Amino acid sequence: MTHLKRTQQPLLALVAIGTALLVLHPSVSAQTVVPVTPAASVRGLPDFTDLVDLVGPSVVNIRTLERAVAARPGAGGAPDEQMLEFFKRFGIPVPPGMTPRTPRQERGPSEDAQPRGVGSGFILSADGLIMTNAHVVEGADELLVTLPDNREFKAKVVGADKRTDVAVVKIEATGLSPVKIGDVNRLRVGEWVMAIGSPFGLENTVTAGIVSAKQRDTGDFLPFIQTDVAINPGNSGGPLINMRGEVIGINSQIYSRSGGFKGISFAIPIDEAVRVSDQLRTTGRVTRGRIGVQIDQVSK
Repeated sequence: MTHLKRTQQPLLALVAIGTALLVLHPSVSAQTVVPVTPAASVRGLPDFTDLVDLVGPSVVNIRTLERAVAARPGAGGAPDEQMLEFFKRFGIPVPPGMTPRTPRQERGPSEDAQPRGVGSGFILSADGLIMTNAHVVEGADELLVTLPDNREFKAKVVGADKRTDVAVVKIEATGLSPVKIGDVNRLRVGEWVMAIGSPFGLENTVTAGIVSAKQRDTGDFLPFIQTDVAINPGNSGGPLINMRGEVIGINSQIYSRSGGFKGISFAIPIDEAVRVSDQLRTTGRVTRGRIGVQIDQVSK
């Protein structure tokens, strides 16, 4: 019992000294519990849900079809040259349908249309004008446009410009939700952007990234917007959207050696696309000025 009492007294003294130090220097303990506050710009990633709700109803899926080419009824298959020679050599009558045909008789269009490709687009006007890439509609015999509400329409090409890869198509519909066009001049490198499209036919797929560069020259006479937004086959013609819900580009190309996305994609600036689409809507084609220059010797 005596030993226990003696050890308690030094302990009580140490506790008293520690308490006094805390009272005299409160900042010692306060500094150890103050959390580090992150900068406002890196507290969290952007939320794209409202943008998807805003722009999603204006993005469409475009399927291209081509008419299948088949032999005409009764014409039979392509004649086998060796078989014809066999019939001729042994005097055997050639069966019906195996007589040689001229190229005009050999093939003709059937009534069936076969899938050719898939792309994306976005609504320009409530009455059915849609912008997409020229390479999406090139060579197609038929176009089918599917809206986000699963309504499907046949479309016709109003005009297409290969040089800028911009096209305008039209569906017979009303009450559609057109996109809001943004100002490319306000776009900054490092800014968050979003894409909506149909990669590999997967409709209404949303991807996001940042603007990697502006005025990127790829040899196509256009100052492309470079991003790291995931773009794959089927995204072509879809919108590139800023954080204000405005379309600032048309997703058009990727840089890849394998054909798949490698972190570099390019979009046509919307101001360039609108200039082209205005002419396509008016005349169906783009007219460009040209200055003729001829080199000759100057005698005087």
